[in-house]
Amino acid sequence: MGSVPETQQYEIPTHCKAGVVVNEGPNFHVEVQTVPVPEPGPDDVLIRLNFTGLCSSDIHMMQGDLGSPPMSTFGVRSPGHEGAGVVVKVGANVKNFKLGDRAGIKPLTDTCGSCHLCCDDKETYCRTAIHTGLMTAGTYQQYLVSPARYASPIPDGVPDEIAAPIMCSASTIYRSLLESNLKAGSWVVFPGGGGGVGIQGVQLAKAMGMRPIVVDTGSEKRDLSLKMGAEAFIDFKEEQDPAKAVIKVADGIGVHGVFVTAPAAYKTAVSFVGDRVGSMVMCIGLPAVGSVTLGTDPCEYVFKNLSIKGTLVGSRRDTAAALDFARRGMLRQISEVYPLNRLPEAVEKLRKGQVAGRIVINFNWEE
Repeated sequence: MGSVPETQQYEIPTHCKAGVVVNEGPNFHVEVQTVPVPEPGPDDVLIRLNFTGLCSSDIHMMQGDLGSPPMSTFGVRSPGHEGAGVVVKVGANVKNFKLGDRAGIKPLTDTCGSCHLCCDDKETYCRTAIHTGLMTAGTYQQYLVSPARYASPIPDGVPDEIAAPIMCSASTIYRSLLESNLKAGSWVVFPGGGGGVGIQGVQLAKAMGMRPIVVDTGSEKRDLSLKMGAEAFIDFKEEQDPAKAVIKVADGIGVHGVFVTAPAAYKTAVSFVGDRVGSMVMCIGLPAVGSVTLGTDPCEYVFKNLSIKGTLVGSRRDTAAALDFARRGMLRQISEVYPLNRLPEAVEKLRKGQVAGRIVINFNWEE
């Protein structure tokens, strides 16, 4: 981690800018407001964020449609869980960060660290995990406190506008790629893959030797997908039978893996498998609770050795691995940068599904 001498002190304001949800629920909107800067405890660091990514999960948090208690239950007004910035204050007990170190904030703020899940590389399923932007203030707020043990060091050579989305989208899809157990040379399809998680998946799948295909729509997403390494882009609005087109690309048999990052794609996910034996359908994107059912005739599972599996967000180890891919140039910028004052506009664009890749907000830029 790059750092500055410990004698240097940062001037920390009493208040900072934040994107705040107003009228939480189906008709929410976001406003940029001024909020108090939090004070770190003895085991915490205070991070001044330079960038935050915008994730579709933020929309769920603001709408409150995942079946969990709403943000307001915890007194939280700012969502977000993809932050990258610099440590400006450290608690008395902190040993792993110094002033000036670069650090990131992820979908989880902390876990217990001692349960069987935390000890078995399943920390993201910890029953007492604290979810960023739901149970504690999220990365739409520029100054945030994080337990030092759970903040992610950002290596030199990875700009903050790239590091921010890695905190969720890249580490989340990396975890799914790992748990699919697919090998180099496998055909993998990303329905809805022109979005932030999918397009990071395209890059990582390529880096891991797999052969990515994207199913999405629009010239902007087509161009981005092919630029980031997709071997084919199938526009579901132009193709009469998108599954047939994917199967044709995948040796005329079908894909080895389906990575569903867009909830609307669950209804057709199994169709991309074709006649491939031993395929995996990986569930990543979160639909509103109770809105989608995924499945097929049990005979198809039996005769095709088909598996369906879900994965949650990436662990600290997954985030470190994804950051290293970026350090080596294998994860490139997939984000459009917006100034802080256009955060509400960016959230509306995300809500309408109009974002190719990711949008990141630059806290240090206002028009």
